[in-house]
Amino acid sequence: MDELTATVRDYYGTRLAGSGDLKTGACCSADRLSPRLRSILETIHPEVLNRFYGCGSPIPDDVDGLTVLDLGCGTGRDAFMLSALVGESGRSIGIDMTSEQLAIGRAHQDEQARIFGHRTSNVSFIEGQFEDLSALGIAEGSVDVVISNCAINLSADKAKVFSEIRRVLKPGGELLLSDVFASRRLPAEVAADPLLVGECLGRALYVEDFRRLMAAAGWLDFRVVARRTVVIGHPYAELMVGPTTFWSMTIRAFKLDTLEDCCEDYGQVATYLGTVPDAPVSFGLDDHHRFIAGKPMLVCGNTAAMVGETRFRHHFRVDGDRTTHFGRFDCSPTGTGLSSDAPPVSSCC
Repeated sequence: MDELTATVRDYYGTRLAGSGDLKTGACCSADRLSPRLRSILETIHPEVLNRFYGCGSPIPDDVDGLTVLDLGCGTGRDAFMLSALVGESGRSIGIDMTSEQLAIGRAHQDEQARIFGHRTSNVSFIEGQFEDLSALGIAEGSVDVVISNCAINLSADKAKVFSEIRRVLKPGGELLLSDVFASRRLPAEVAADPLLVGECLGRALYVEDFRRLMAAAGWLDFRVVARRTVVIGHPYAELMVGPTTFWSMTIRAFKLDTLEDCCEDYGQVATYLGTVPDAPVSFGLDDHHRFIAGKPMLVCGNTAAMVGETRFRHHFRVDGDRTTHFGRFDCSPTGTGLSSDAPPVSSCC
């Protein structure tokens, strides 16, 4: 067992008995949930919820009957929410390296299945490290959506993680992750500090390194869905990280071979049909693309592909193709009300 793995297992398996033991504000989700998601959350056992250490809510839309993989599932809060969303015909798979957390999820597996009205549990908990998903039995092209909630930052080989995610996703599949990102690369001794590692700060990705890793793994365009500045609130941690700013961000990316590394204009128009569950009036693809039901919207080629060549294709009408190119498309997140310290992370031009 390498030092980083030992540190993570000790922190989450032994040192933390619940979310109240966290020392900083990094691993705290402040995202608002829809009424349907809140109602599902209320049915999950308190023991599972008490040891939830996520920094966001990467819960995908419209996944009925699909297979969803949760990397770093912990006690299974998100995995159980996905269990309800995919329904009895779908699958929710959770992977985590901490046996103590998985034991809690497994202890409540049958109970949650009964609560959701499933004859048998559609949740699978797998102990292991997600750098090598093939070794854990996750086949190529077998997953519709991969999520992760404040776990990829803890990996020692993030490049392999992003490559493996792309391998196991079906064509048109989605990666939806929430994690902590940093405004700079931390000094090695700071990045290795056990407290900072456990609190998801020490191993947080510098935003530009994240962009480079994604591009190298084939993710040419990804989108920021939500972001907030992390309030650390711990004197020692604040002293160690110095002037570094940290953000909790939710990112989405799609496995599409048609995506380009910059937004291009082909004169395409997308119209949202208002049919995504919990989104009858509008649908937010990312932090600067909110589609109003019934209103045609001029979009770049990448955005057209994201809503027209994925599971969202049932909820959109896309007019036009890539026959004629009109130059670069201004897809910048202007007018979104984001704070001036927002990181330049999105690969959407």
